[in-house]
Amino acid sequence: MPTIPAGTRHPPDPQPPGFRQVARSFGAEAGRYDRARPTYPDELVAAIVAASPGHDVLDVGCGTGISSRQFQAAGCHVLGLDPDARMAEVARRSGIDVEVSAIEEWDPAGRVFDAVVAGQSWHWVDPVVAAAKAAQALRPAGRLAPFWNVFQPPADIAAAFAAVYDRAVPDIPVNLWARPALDAYAGVFRKVSEGIREAEGFAEPEQWRFDWERTYTRDEWLDQVPTQGGQHRLPPAQLADLLSGIGAVIDAAGGRFTMGYAAVVVTAQRQS
Repeated sequence: MPTIPAGTRHPPDPQPPGFRQVARSFGAEAGRYDRARPTYPDELVAAIVAASPGHDVLDVGCGTGISSRQFQAAGCHVLGLDPDARMAEVARRSGIDVEVSAIEEWDPAGRVFDAVVAGQSWHWVDPVVAAAKAAQALRPAGRLAPFWNVFQPPADIAAAFAAVYDRAVPDIPVNLWARPALDAYAGVFRKVSEGIREAEGFAEPEQWRFDWERTYTRDEWLDQVPTQGGQHRLPPAQLADLLSGIGAVIDAAGGRFTMGYAAVVVTAQRQS
């Protein structure tokens, strides 16, 4: 499978003020999140399952169960874990067992798993404490495998989106459209790898990459925007301005566009 060099070691950075509040706010848009957020490549799920010693999976930050359902469809027994009861309730309605807790505070109660996964959520946890808890919950040779969908838009769409964000939300901490998203995510992947190393008990982390794409209509993309980076927390007028600007970009592109994604896994095997 394709790999990316894991990079050099740096100490994990502290989480900024308000980070946890944003992390636990997505339940306000639980229905939209489940409807609009993309799934992950089947090849990614298959690779994690194949590299694990069995089919018992803990899905950390499972949200509404998007990734949990994919692992379940691949023949796994999945336990979801999420700190937001609103997200957990949506996941339960789709047949996923979920416990409401942050992984840092969760008690495995003697249970062990073959894989600990996390779709689009591991950047919200303490990278060292969470990796240590994963090590506690994994059986020997089990696999820790958080993963992310990283935007890879056409250059003209990225530039137009960046201009809209600069105008509509000039105070946004990171404008992901202003530079290649993989560059912006490099720091996330570095911190995850460093957290795994510092927690100990794991082999050297690796990165796997799976490229895929999806075509969005104007309405489909605008439905997803409030689920990104806490943008549902914007004042209503500002969010409306942002959506209007993004909609105009997609209209100018013919009412739809194809978003490329790099699905990246940061993974390490639990040592005995």
